[in-house]
Amino acid sequence: MADELTPETPDTALDEAAAADEQPIKQRKNGLYPSVSDELAENMKTGWADTELRDLKPIEQVEHTARRRAALSARFPGERLVIPAGNLKTRSNDTDYPFRSAVEYTYLTGNQTEDGVLVLEPTADGHQATLYLLPRSNRENGEFWLSAQGELWVGRRHSLAEAEQLYGIPTSDVRELPRKLREATGPVRVVRGHDAGIEAALTDKVTAERDEELRVFLSEMRLVKDEFEIGELQKAVDSTVRGFEDVVRALDKAEATSERYIEGTFFLRARVEGNDVGYGSICAAGPHACTLHWVRNDGPVRSGDLLLLDAGVETHTLYTADVTRTLPVNGKYNEIQKKIYDAVYEAQEAGIAAVKPGAKYRDFHDAAQRVLAEKLVEWGLVEGPVERVLELGLQRRWTLHGTGHMLGMDVHDCAAARTETYVDGTLEPGMVLTVEPGLYFQPDDLTVPEEYRGIGVRIEDDILVTEDGNRNLSAALPRRSDEVEAWMASLRS
Repeated sequence: MADELTPETPDTALDEAAAADEQPIKQRKNGLYPSVSDELAENMKTGWADTELRDLKPIEQVEHTARRRAALSARFPGERLVIPAGNLKTRSNDTDYPFRSAVEYTYLTGNQTEDGVLVLEPTADGHQATLYLLPRSNRENGEFWLSAQGELWVGRRHSLAEAEQLYGIPTSDVRELPRKLREATGPVRVVRGHDAGIEAALTDKVTAERDEELRVFLSEMRLVKDEFEIGELQKAVDSTVRGFEDVVRALDKAEATSERYIEGTFFLRARVEGNDVGYGSICAAGPHACTLHWVRNDGPVRSGDLLLLDAGVETHTLYTADVTRTLPVNGKYNEIQKKIYDAVYEAQEAGIAAVKPGAKYRDFHDAAQRVLAEKLVEWGLVEGPVERVLELGLQRRWTLHGTGHMLGMDVHDCAAARTETYVDGTLEPGMVLTVEPGLYFQPDDLTVPEEYRGIGVRIEDDILVTEDGNRNLSAALPRRSDEVEAWMASLRS
């Protein structure tokens, strides 16, 4: 990584200098290099072509983001609404994590730029939206090549005029926003947790209770997906299916190395076809499958064991799939593995059948848990009757988690929604959720037969609620045990 001209002075000094039209910044240095000469500073100002892009086509979802902003405006009339994208986060020393914009911000704008802020200013008939962004790097003061945010370091960004064409929202310089917010009067709400500088500018104007109402409303807006969102989720699922196929083809290489080969194989598909993985891939072989969020992915992959692969591709618009399959590493389930797998499959079938408009959200969980409780009683692992097991929750020793969650721009989407509108709510067409029952027999669980220990099985699909029932978005990936074996054989032949 290049570091020869990384400045000591924080980038904010450059930003403030540019905003105030101060003298060009020349004395930029680190511990290795002397100050920039006057001649070089002058040379770097000139000789650059005009690269402004004109007549840009708006992003695909521009009509949807406008409609979403209108709904937000109607909910909070007369109030200033501030929705930040967030900032880069330090990974270590002077390196940052890859940036992912805040869901609320991108949902309302389509933009994914760090430091961006959407502001809805109240007007007589609603709100005026402004998208505050960092302009292109200043070439007069040397920002473009001396600042860590300069375009020669991090790449060209859109000008404010270009951004206005892309997103259909008037734009302004984000460096001016803190001052504007401090000087503004009237009620204001901000989505917290993404931009400390913006929150500091509003510290005397906002309350946690009012801001939470804004966050909750934006979360509940996403419970029902529009046609653009459903299309993006299908893209994410389709890429995920191809990623699972990649993994099956590479299992022999994973056996020669570790779970990390599986993680890397899936990640390649995610980066080639999408933005990233939507969450840390769970590549859990053998007893690691009994750890629900096994993301270390550093264990061995052995023939005869099961591989629990829970992974999802995130699209360029930040919608993620969330799919799980539990696969026999050698391509064939043994008798005990198949017994447990088929029980989970039966439970998932019952859960998926319960997903339909008008059903209670909890119905699919209850349906799947009932099947698993019946199996556990049948196998003699817990004393019946089944109603007693369910009433006391005794099956949870081996089922552990809920059977699903909403899915969208977050893998666990709509997390701030109120209980009465989410887990105690009713399913509607356009909702997308996962159905993912599982059975996990821990390696040290002495209450189960020895041959069960260390086996973990989960099957997960992404389900769209339709007008007359549901549609499995991930149906292209086989689920039934015999179909899984045939699918794996066809990929490895």
